[in-house]
Amino acid sequence: MAFTVIQKKDKDPKDIVPDYSLDTLGEPCPYPAITMLETMPQLQPGEILELLSDCAQSINNIPVDTQNHGYTLLSVEQDGTKLRYLIQR
Repeated sequence: MAFTVIQKKDKDPKDIVPDYSLDTLGEPCPYPAITMLETMPQLQPGEILELLSDCAQSINNIPVDTQNHGYTLLSVEQDGTKLRYLIQR
C-alpha cells in the first residue's frame, strides 16, 4: 500500500514496526474505535497496534478515543479510502 502520512508524532511511520495489526476494513463506525479500545488493554506498555480502517468517521473518532484513554497516536496515514493508525500503549 502507498499510504500518505497525514499526521506523525516523532518517527516516520515506515520506521515503526507494529507489534500487532487489527484489520477493520469494511466495518462501519464505531466498530473500528470499539475494537481498538477493547484490544489496547491487552498490549504491554510500549507495544504498538496498527489499526486499518476505511470508515471515514474514524479520522475523527480514533485520535480522540486514543487520547482520552491515555494511549499515544504515533501516526495517521491515508491511501485512498483506507486509513492506517499506529497507536502505542
